[in-house]
Amino acid sequence: MGRLIAKGGHTLINGGANVGLMEAVTIAASRAGAKTIGIIPERLIHRSLASENSHEVVVTSDMQDRKARMRDISDAFIALPGGFGTLEEILEVITLRQLSYHTKPIVFINTNGFFNNLFKQFEVSYNEMFAKDIYRELYFIAKTADEALKFISEYTPVELDTKWFQVPEK
Repeated sequence: MGRLIAKGGHTLINGGANVGLMEAVTIAASRAGAKTIGIIPERLIHRSLASENSHEVVVTSDMQDRKARMRDISDAFIALPGGFGTLEEILEVITLRQLSYHTKPIVFINTNGFFNNLFKQFEVSYNEMFAKDIYRELYFIAKTADEALKFISEYTPVELDTKWFQVPEK
């Protein structure tokens, strides 16, 4: 992922931590020549969790500010396998896209079927009519980083209707 970000002339913006795939992508992107920006809350700085491989580190007061800054300066969102923070952040950008706060592409890289159970839960929401079928267009499921970046480069936002579900009469 990091090498492809660099090859495409893109900037990597992520949560700025020195652990997991976040750090691996930061190192790979940086080594391949991409600019990297880590956005990290000050609480994590005090826990020595800031990556030393980011070209720029932005320190925020809290997680809410971190997420807002990341959303504001990012042109697209890619979720790699991760923990609760990854899930919370990607679901938030999907929700904000659903509500038309942005029209940026959202991609899951579903390495080894990591997100399969999450997608099954999405299907429950569609089948039980808690989510409209058009919301399937809010995100893309990629098998590889190449496929993710190809989708982003060819992305055209879907037009969402502004009507909510009809509430049945009692």
